[in-house]
Order: sequence, then structure tokens, then C-alpha cells
Amino acid sequence: MSATLEYKCPACGGAIEFNSSVQKMKCPYCDSEFEMDVIKALHEEDCNAPSDSMDWDTAAGSNWQEGEADSIKAYVCQSCGGEIVADENTAATFCPYCDNPVVISGNVSGTLRPDVVIPFKIDKAGAKEALKKHISGKKFIPKSFKDENHIDEIKGIYVPFWLFDAKANANINYKATRVQHWSDTKYHYTRTSTYRVRRGGHVSFTHVPVDGSSKMADDLMESIEPFDFRDAVDFQTAYLAGYLADKYDVTPDISIERANQRIKTGTEQLFAQTVTGYNSVITENSSVQLENGIAKYALYPVWLLNTTWHGEKFTFAMNGQTGKFIGDLPVDKKAFWKSVIACGAGLSAAVYALAWLLLT
Repeated sequence: MSATLEYKCPACGGAIEFNSSVQKMKCPYCDSEFEMDVIKALHEEDCNAPSDSMDWDTAAGSNWQEGEADSIKAYVCQSCGGEIVADENTAATFCPYCDNPVVISGNVSGTLRPDVVIPFKIDKAGAKEALKKHISGKKFIPKSFKDENHIDEIKGIYVPFWLFDAKANANINYKATRVQHWSDTKYHYTRTSTYRVRRGGHVSFTHVPVDGSSKMADDLMESIEPFDFRDAVDFQTAYLAGYLADKYDVTPDISIERANQRIKTGTEQLFAQTVTGYNSVITENSSVQLENGIAKYALYPVWLLNTTWHGEKFTFAMNGQTGKFIGDLPVDKKAFWKSVIACGAGLSAAVYALAWLLLT
């Protein structure tokens, strides 16, 4: 049993073969011709390209000092299972994720102490004003939703984040094309030239965040980024006074996959921006190697409102440092369709009037 070694055309990606008449490698699909040594060198380069290597030191956080956690209490939501922490003066509260009452379960145990925290810069009054602004001007929000006391339910919560620092070394190959058009008195011509473009280098990433709460959707948290790490300070329990804090349930080891995805995507985007002057650019392969990858444990400030409207859950989140706001809103479907019908009737009347003018 024998195996056939297959080479790919650098121009179109099709299987290329040796053509005895021209004594070169020739593509049967695009008719491109290449010297054997060139194809062999490109093939060896592709075969020897290193795979991604993205390993981390995930020893984030630290142990609580003796007596330090005595002023922090843990609460468990009997509805969604969420576990949060608050200062010892919080007698009773509601779950920031499902709005059900939570009950005290004891002191904090089995968790790491955060390395840093970004304190809230926007107080509850500012958060409520931002929510009002977000709702105002929205034409099809149910009136009763605006009138009910939803805005007062907004809660300040410190969300656990794992922050990843690393230096990324990357080697990326692209297939790029340039297209030229010209004409003479008889014909229009088009020439498409194909190029193999290589980029290599390194870029440093600091504080790439991945939220450590399974109850907090990654896309929701990424929508209110960025957080300005220059405001981060060493963690002290005093920053929890008057706020809640989510107890992480996603470890840094589990968060690595998300961090790698964000860093690899960011690296490829940065390198792709340097490939200019072509009509099209396609990434053929990329290799990203990480150096000095370390993680930190941080608490980031978020104003959160979870509410249910006619059986449907709506979540609003606001960056407690910058004020960036994101959230879905309920829609009054009756009002929406009334507006559509009214617009349709107005359009029909306008068309009728125009037709009458043209005919008279």
C-alpha cells in the first residue's frame, strides 16, 4: 500500500502536480506554474509550523489573613443557587441575578482573596439616572413597565474577574490578491495576482478579563468593557461596604480557554491590520506562542438589574466605573404594530396622492 504526497497550489489552494512538458509544478485549476524547490520549501514550512502554545501560571489570588474574612458573610440564593458575599452589616438582601431573597449561610470559606479591586465610581443615584436615560425616548416600551418601580431594584455588585497577562509571539501566513483592470479598443482585461504574505512578531497583553461567574454571561460583561485598570487598588474588605460581591464559581484554569481565545483573536486582528494594499486577504495559518502568562484575581464594579416582564427575563448591566450601559428592554407589541399600520396607511395615502397628481 502506498501513499501519495499532495502539494497545494499557493495561488488557489488546489492540488498541484508536476507537469513534464514545462518541467515545473503546475496547477490544473488556475494554470499557475512554480519551480519544484519553491513548492517544496513552502510545503516544509507549513508542515514544520509550530502549533499554538498557550500555557499559564494560574496561581491567582491569595489566602485570607487571619481574622480578615470575619467581617464578610456568605449568602446563598435558594432559587438560582447563586452565592454572594457582603459585609457583616448586611442583614438581608436579594439575589442580584434573580431578585429572590437570599439567606445567610456563614463565613466565607474555600475561596481565594482577591488581589485587586476597582472601586465603584458611580453611586446608586447615578446608576438609576443612567437607567432612566436608557429607557427614556424608547418609543415602544410598555407604559406600565416605565411606571413600575423597576429602577429602584438596581444593585451594585462586585463581579469576580480573572485577569490574564502575557506576551504573545505569533507567526501568521496570509494569501492576498491584487486585482487589475484595463481595456483596449476591443476587450476588457482583468489580472488577479496572488501573493503569500508572512507576518511575525510579538505583542504584549495586560489584564485581559474573563469573568469568574457562571451566572454572569461573558458577552454581557464584555459589552460593558473596558474597565480602566489604572483605578485598581489592593483589595481591602472595606470596599465591600454597601455592596454585594459575587463568589466566583469558575476557576482560573477553566477560564484559560476564554482568555486564549481573546488573546489569539486580538493578536490576529492586530497583525492583519499590517497587511495592506491588497484587494483581499485570507489567513491561511497562524501560530501563537505565549510567554510569561500569569493570572490575577480582581473584583470589578457592576450595577445590575434583573427583572421579569410577562414571564420574560430582562437583564441590564452598567459599568460601575465608566457608566457604559447595556441591556434589553420589553416591547409593547400592540403599540409597535399600531405604528407600523399607521406608517403603512400614511405611505399608501402619499402614493395615492402622487398618482393623482401625475394623472391630472
